Amino acid sequence: MNVKSVYSPDVYRKIMNADQDKKDDIYRYELMLPFKGKWDCYHIPIKASKEGAYDIIMANNRMGIFPPSKVNLTTKDWIEAISDKNLWDVCQKSIETALERFVSKGIELKVQEYLFSIFLADPENAYTKMNEGYCGDGGIPGFVMGWLIPNENNLKKLPAAFAHETNHNVRYQFIKWTNDITLGEMLVGEGLAENYATAIHGEEFLGPWVGKTDPELLPLIKEIIHDGLDATGFENITAYLYGDEMARMQCFPEAGLPYCAGYAVGYHLIKYYLQKTGISIEEATILPHEEILKEVEEFWEMCYFS
Repeated sequence: MNVKSVYSPDVYRKIMNADQDKKDDIYRYELMLPFKGKWDCYHIPIKASKEGAYDIIMANNRMGIFPPSKVNLTTKDWIEAISDKNLWDVCQKSIETALERFVSKGIELKVQEYLFSIFLADPENAYTKMNEGYCGDGGIPGFVMGWLIPNENNLKKLPAAFAHETNHNVRYQFIKWTNDITLGEMLVGEGLAENYATAIHGEEFLGPWVGKTDPELLPLIKEIIHDGLDATGFENITAYLYGDEMARMQCFPEAGLPYCAGYAVGYHLIKYYLQKTGISIEEATILPHEEILKEVEEFWEMCYFS
């Protein structure tokens, strides 16, 4: 396995010092182009065919990644905060450890080359606020990224977020992604990823997408989510997985659920599955969601969480 990085601080400094009309292209071709294999899977062009059309900058703005137009001298301290070599070493080590644990279980990874980077998050973006200032993406095998408002807390938690995303990276080497993906698959996938992150880094690094859910609400949340397990397509599963607020922002149907309720339920479901079966988290990661859900049907009737 080979894990490489795109060292973003150097590119951000170049954007910071560039004329306003040059910033976008530096961002596109020096920061985002190395991840073209990922963007192609999402049908996101590096540069739109005509001005104002959908492209990588517009897509990343929606995800909460800091736009190049805002990178200026006021961003200098943030760039310095993500320049620390130790941060990059720790994040790379987290990804390598997450991958090596699968190999140690005899799971032969189909992808051998991995690329990661650390980006700045836009503090004005609603998703950034909801996720307490840090997030990641690892759904396309071979590519892992994280973005953050680089304060002390987020810098500490970023390596765990990379472990979470690396788990996705491995799962979708074995489980075929489809556009009509079900809530059941997303629930299991996110539960596996967050259990994997805490298995490597500890429960104290539990992400807000799980930790912010009031435990007293979980039994009621489970009932609602159980009713939607067969829902397909992001327009129908967003409210169940991410909560009504995010669904509302995208004009999708609501389900009466708080922030990232599906992540919290998925986390506890997988935790219960692992305790019940004794299967390792690595082995569980490459199993079909139907197999996992069938094994823990009683979970939906339980009124407590360990």
